[in-house]
Amino acid sequence: MHALRELQRGFARAILEGGAAGFAPAERVQVYRNNVFVNFTQALADVYPAIARLVGEDFFGQVARRYVRAHGSNSGDLHDFGRKFPALLRSLAESRELPYLGDVAELEWAWHEVFHAADAPALDTARLARVPEGAHERLRFRLNPALRLVASRYPILAIWEANRGDAPAEATIRLDAGGDCVRVLRPDLDSFAERLGAGEFALLAAFGSGAALGEACEAAAAAESGLDFGAAMARFVLDRSIVDFTLD
Repeated sequence: MHALRELQRGFARAILEGGAAGFAPAERVQVYRNNVFVNFTQALADVYPAIARLVGEDFFGQVARRYVRAHGSNSGDLHDFGRKFPALLRSLAESRELPYLGDVAELEWAWHEVFHAADAPALDTARLARVPEGAHERLRFRLNPALRLVASRYPILAIWEANRGDAPAEATIRLDAGGDCVRVLRPDLDSFAERLGAGEFALLAAFGSGAALGEACEAAAAAESGLDFGAAMARFVLDRSIVDFTLD
């Protein structure tokens, strides 16, 4: 078993790092190496189509090869591959002229995760109504597993929407238009992404970090004074952003 493991590891190194690693001739390994890089690059392009469009096919292919070498898949599920791609984009000197690139990639990964996330039933409002009013501040709400939050100091939602699918390439976006707080959600079959106000975003982010209702409301008020908490909570229950709760 040990010998087989070493053989497999040697073969993987030969594929990702080059060389024959004891396999002769080297051309036999090259066939597998090309297929591996092509397949992984296509997997990244499927998850990050806006990034591929923003940087162009050649540059995307180069970065994809770097990513495959640095972060080869450790899972039998290819849907897990690509999680660290936004971090790689942020680290590249070549992408400094596109400082929003990593944040757009994070939004694309959020869209990908939401698409494959588990379904969740709607919150049981009758059960919630039975919680004594004096205990409301101690409620801890659970977010929909098919929900992600992405914040950026750039207008990433507009950039992403302008570079998806058949969107016109001539769209003009002002980078100084302000940042985005984006919620990506799949309440049923279809996913959507929308810009949230700072207060609503902070409220959901606090729930996501495990904060109780009282703490979450404080965080939201600090982000946006005058937020209508009742309206925000009603909205998040109805659209299934919030799907469950516990009481300390």
